[in-house]
Amino acid sequence: MQKEEIPSIHQEHQVDRNLVEHALDLLEASRTPRDEPVPLKEGLELPEVMPESGIEAKKMLDELASSVLETSAQLHHPGFMAHMDPPTPSVAWVASFWQAALNQNLLHPDVAPKARFLSERLVSWIAPFFGMDGGHFVPGSTVSNLTALWAAREIKGVKKVAASKMAHLSVRKAADILGLEYLAMDSDPLHQWHPDSDSDWSDTALFLTAGTVATGAIDHLKSLPSAPWVHVDAAWAGPLRFSNQYASLLDGVENADSVGFSAHKWMYQPKGAALVLFRDSETAHQAMSYGGGYLSAPNIGLIGSAPASALPLAATLLHWGRSGLSDHLNADMNKAEQLASLIEEHPDFEIWGPCRTGIVVWKPKHFPAAEVRSRLKKAWVSLTQIDNETWLRSVAANPGADPEFVFQQVLEAANIP
Repeated sequence: MQKEEIPSIHQEHQVDRNLVEHALDLLEASRTPRDEPVPLKEGLELPEVMPESGIEAKKMLDELASSVLETSAQLHHPGFMAHMDPPTPSVAWVASFWQAALNQNLLHPDVAPKARFLSERLVSWIAPFFGMDGGHFVPGSTVSNLTALWAAREIKGVKKVAASKMAHLSVRKAADILGLEYLAMDSDPLHQWHPDSDSDWSDTALFLTAGTVATGAIDHLKSLPSAPWVHVDAAWAGPLRFSNQYASLLDGVENADSVGFSAHKWMYQPKGAALVLFRDSETAHQAMSYGGGYLSAPNIGLIGSAPASALPLAATLLHWGRSGLSDHLNADMNKAEQLASLIEEHPDFEIWGPCRTGIVVWKPKHFPAAEVRSRLKKAWVSLTQIDNETWLRSVAANPGADPEFVFQQVLEAANIP
């Protein structure tokens, strides 16, 4: 019997090494720090309607590079200390390339058996740092918060959710979606919330924040009152649990019922990588488990089709190890503290409060913060509103940031000699 040959792969789906190398050349050319980390040129130079005919692949990449690579903010720029969006390491780029090429769907075990295992193994690595016993990947902490509150409603029957007025807007969204009453609670002058032990929380889920968006504040995580469910939204500061120097900032998180954090923030991952973790993951997952005739395994949580987003994170952690991640986090914290020291030592600037989780909130005393930001060219910081005042906000999520350079650029923008 003649051996049957396997048909060849369609040429559009083969590995085109020349195309990949050309894309890498374009990317490499765009990595040199520009004079302006945030370019003035905006928008994509694309046709207004879908083209009827395509163009050759390399030519397409050349044209697309001018709109994407050359006009994107350089998160790795020495002058970029602006947002909770870090530059990603090259090992994560390579793993993301594999992820996109394989296009596995965790919804189907036969399509992604190893990807599912990889995801589960990473959760088992990460969960113990927060005192949790399991969980799953989600696209971001907005979904993490919604998932946790969904579990609280199904398991404990909560009817309300209480969170600080400084909590992320996704908490209110989650309450609205699930039909729960939302209680916005006052925080202290440093933006920390400590739930009142004299209040009745018997039907309320307490949502605490570890790293508020505006200032990086951490709510009181210890000595909490009795409540049916406690969730910690650690979207920003959660990765500090992997630091050998700053892990104690989140002490008390292990007493929560659930924790969420974004790996695409302070674990330097591509967007779409976050986790929701549970102290009793089996019970939580059972409460959110669905089946279907086309499924060979239950679908758990909000997400149906799910990419192998654990792959870039696995590659990063295998490459760095826990200690390497800790070194990155410690270095970023040191950069924030260095910038804070420069601000505190200069008579023409004021700092909002202590720098606790790598976020520095500051402004000139005699020059509008918004105008300073509008004048910046070689460096970039973000803006935040606190008590109807505009402040500069510098986030130390860039391993390549130079605090002295950023401070000098702000000095010049504020006309301070």
